[in-house]
Amino acid sequence: MVNMSVEKKGRNPLNFTFNLTTMNLHKKRELAQKRRWRIRKKVSGTSVRPRVAVRFTNKNVHAQCIDDENSSTLVSISTNESNFKTSLPNTAGSQAVGLEFGKRIKKAGIETIVFDRSGRKYHGCVKAFAEALREQGLKF
Repeated sequence: MVNMSVEKKGRNPLNFTFNLTTMNLHKKRELAQKRRWRIRKKVSGTSVRPRVAVRFTNKNVHAQCIDDENSSTLVSISTNESNFKTSLPNTAGSQAVGLEFGKRIKKAGIETIVFDRSGRKYHGCVKAFAEALREQGLKF
């Protein structure tokens, strides 16, 4: 990766270092947000068929079952909870979280859902999470 730096010297409080890699990271995040917005225009949840949004960070997995008509979260889960402290955001961890999340959704009386992958490819962790939900008998 090319690292071009432009440094501004002097006593000006606006001293900064411009780095091309941060610019690429900014563009990557901007494009990811556009993908999320494009998907959200098409995917919407109701009280009968709520939207399941899953988000993976470097340390955690977060998922919510959302009713967009009433703007309310019906069921949620995260690896920040005490029983998932040892789970990592890899395929094994996302499958374990998905199984427990599927049980909670079924306990809430929900049979069908809309899956929102938040702009990520249906591959790896996202696929493992979705397959774990299907194992619990949820219909997408």
